[in-house]
Amino acid sequence: MTDMNIPQDLLLSKRDGLPDALRALIKAYPRAGWVQNPNYSQLIAFWLDRHMMFRRLLDQLDSDVKAALDGAESQDVYKRKLHRFGGMLINELHGHHQIEDAQYFPVMAKLEKNVERGFDILDADHHALDGILSDLATSANGVLQHGGATAGFIDAAAAFKGRLDAFRPMLNRHLTDEEELVVPVLLKYDPPQFR
Repeated sequence: MTDMNIPQDLLLSKRDGLPDALRALIKAYPRAGWVQNPNYSQLIAFWLDRHMMFRRLLDQLDSDVKAALDGAESQDVYKRKLHRFGGMLINELHGHHQIEDAQYFPVMAKLEKNVERGFDILDADHHALDGILSDLATSANGVLQHGGATAGFIDAAAAFKGRLDAFRPMLNRHLTDEEELVVPVLLKYDPPQFR
């Protein structure tokens, strides 16, 4: 993408939404009408399903760590779930972001010049999320590598829960902003290269 110099108030960790200038298309193509739009495609449905999967994986990881912390789930069972669902979340998010940055965002930014800056913001989000995902993976590995002592395991699981709690609102903010830029562009232009 272009300039990665994003103003502080638009950084993922600080913003509560995209500026009005970047929300013109979502006003023209509101979420409530997406499925009924004649340009609603299998790509859009697939892409939104991926976002839902990320949200569900976060819910799964959260309910699993709560169960482990409450003693409702054994360390071994929790570790298997954390390895499976944590790995899935991190790997799938990385792959998803790489495809968006390399394939989708550049094309969409050219189609709708009025929201090009929004795609720069989303690209910057991906870079910010990479670091956060790395911290989340490190914290998860701390749980997975912890053996035996209940107190140490609880401390490691609680630290992971803290990282997960900090990550969730940022990922949700990013996914929502992305949906409100990408889907309206796809509905407006129905680009043949994405059919």
